Amino acid sequence: MGVKKLTPVLFVKEIEPVLPFWVDQLGFSKTVEVPEGDKLGFVILQKGNVKVMYETFASVDKDMPSLAADVRKGRTFLYVEVQSFEETLKAIGAAPVYMPQRKTFCGATEIGVKDPAGHFITFGELSAAPQN
Repeated sequence: MGVKKLTPVLFVKEIEPVLPFWVDQLGFSKTVEVPEGDKLGFVILQKGNVKVMYETFASVDKDMPSLAADVRKGRTFLYVEVQSFEETLKAIGAAPVYMPQRKTFCGATEIGVKDPAGHFITFGELSAAPQN
């Protein structure tokens, strides 16, 4: 099995509150927008080769009603590898921190924040592998 990429889909009550975090703070672009009435029902956000999708509960209710109860059960945890931890700290600004900055056992520098919809996002800069 060949894998080309993995793109998370995060389910939310409303998409609009998460857009400033991803677009204004983190520099992602909206590449796809699907309206649902006077709001968005689905969006794809992209920066470079990285994508994240958001879909509203109302959109799922119409599109896949059998999943409606499951998508409301919990939040998602994402791990985003970044090139510069310092730039990331500036970009996330005052986002609510659930995991303070730390250095992991494998040498990664990380911080965990919540997006405006309550999903958990850990940003980490991985250190170079030791040279032998």
